[in-house]
Amino acid sequence: MTEITRRDALKIGAGTAAFAATGVDALAQGAPKWEVTPEKGASIRVLRGSRFVQGDETVFNENVAKYEKATGVKVRVDYEGWEDITPKAAVAANVGKGPDIVYGWYDIAHQYPDKLVDVSDVANYLGAKYGGWFDVCKKFGQTKGGRWIAIPLGAPGSKVVYRISHAKEAGFSEFPKDTKGFLALCQAMKKANKPVGLALGNAVGDANGWCHWVVWAHGGKMVNEKDQVVINSPETIAGLEYAKELYQTFVPGTLSWLDPSNNKAFLDDQLSLTTNGISVYYSIKNSADPKIKAMAADVGHADYPIGPVGRSTQLNLIVPAMVFRYSKYKNAAKDFIRFMMEQEQYEPWSTASIGYFSHPLAAYDKLPIWTADPKHTPYRDTMRTMLWPSYAGSLGYASAGALADFIMVQMVATACSGAKSPKDAAAEAQKRAERYYKV
Repeated sequence: MTEITRRDALKIGAGTAAFAATGVDALAQGAPKWEVTPEKGASIRVLRGSRFVQGDETVFNENVAKYEKATGVKVRVDYEGWEDITPKAAVAANVGKGPDIVYGWYDIAHQYPDKLVDVSDVANYLGAKYGGWFDVCKKFGQTKGGRWIAIPLGAPGSKVVYRISHAKEAGFSEFPKDTKGFLALCQAMKKANKPVGLALGNAVGDANGWCHWVVWAHGGKMVNEKDQVVINSPETIAGLEYAKELYQTFVPGTLSWLDPSNNKAFLDDQLSLTTNGISVYYSIKNSADPKIKAMAADVGHADYPIGPVGRSTQLNLIVPAMVFRYSKYKNAAKDFIRFMMEQEQYEPWSTASIGYFSHPLAAYDKLPIWTADPKHTPYRDTMRTMLWPSYAGSLGYASAGALADFIMVQMVATACSGAKSPKDAAAEAQKRAERYYKV
C-alpha cells in the first residue's frame, strides 16, 4: 500500500475530519434512500483491469470483503490485462454469459447498450448524495434517451510526467504551457541526452490519451457535432505534422509500447519525459530501491500543453461499471457498485492509490489525498475538464467501435513512423471511421 509520511498522515487525517464534517454529510441530508436489496443467496463475478498501483488492488479487495461481510453476497473478482477487458466484455455481451459486472474502458457500454441493466437508480442515488456527476460522466454513462447504462468509477488521469532536473539541464526552468514550447523542450531534452517517449502501440490509456490530444490541440476531430466523420482535415494534418516532429525526439521502440512500457522505462531511468497516470510517481515513492526512491523529489506532473485551438483538449481513461442483463443477481450487482462508490469505501481506496483514479463525483474534490502532496493535485480535476473520445460528436455504437479499433492511435503512429504521409494517414482514418458511422 501507499507509503505515507507522518506529515502526510496528519494532513490526511485532518482533511478527512473536515471532509466528513462539511462535505459528504451535508450533501447527504437531502439524498434519497438506497432501497435495492441483494437477492437471497446471491453470488456475483466482477471483471476489472489489473492494477497499476498496489494500493488500488489491495483496498479494492478489502472493500469487496467488507461487502461480503455486510450482505452475505459472495463476490469473485477477476483481474485481467488492460488490452483483454474490451474483447472479453464483448464476448460476454454476445454469448449472454460471463461476469455480472465489468469495469471497462471509455464508452465500451455504448457498444451493446441493450445488453446492459438500467442503473439509473444507482446513478441518481450517488449523484444526489455526493454533489452530482461531472458532465462528462453523463456522456459516458447515459444513452441518448437518458438511461444510465454504466456508472463511472473514476479515471486514471493522464499528465505529462517528467524529471524536473533533466528539463532544467535542457534549459527549461518551467514546464511549457503551449505545444510550440513543448516541442522545443522535447528537442532540447533529446539533445541533452535526456530521452523522451510516448506510447504509440495499442495502449488503451497512454496512446489514446496523447494521440487524441495532439489531434484535438490542432483543431482536428474524428467527427463533428452532427456525427459526420471529419478526421481528414487540414487541422488533423497539422496535428500529424506536429506529432511527426515530436516523434523524432522519442527513444526507439515506442511504436510497440503498451500501457506498462513507459512506466518501466521511466523507472529504469531510460526515460526523462512521458505521459502517464500518477502510477509512475506511486512506484517511485514506494520503491524498495533507494536510488529509485530518491527520484520522487525530481518528478514533475503537468497538464498537456495548449495547442493552436487555445484551450485544454485532454482525454483520460474513464472506467465505467456495467451490469449485464444475463446476470441472475442484478440487484446484488447494482448494490455492489453503489457500495464501492460510497465515501466509506471510496476514500480509503483513493488514498491508498494516491488518487490514481480521479473521482467522478463533485463532493470528492475535498478528498484529503489531493492536497496531502502537491504532486497529487494536478490529477484532481481530471474528470471535471476532460473531453470524450468522439468529441465533438455523441457516444454510441459508432464511437465505441472506432475507439476499440484504435483508429486515432494508428493514424498518429502511421504518420509518426513515416509509413504514410500525414495526408495519407488522415485519409485512411477517414475511410476506416466511415465504416463505423455508416452502420
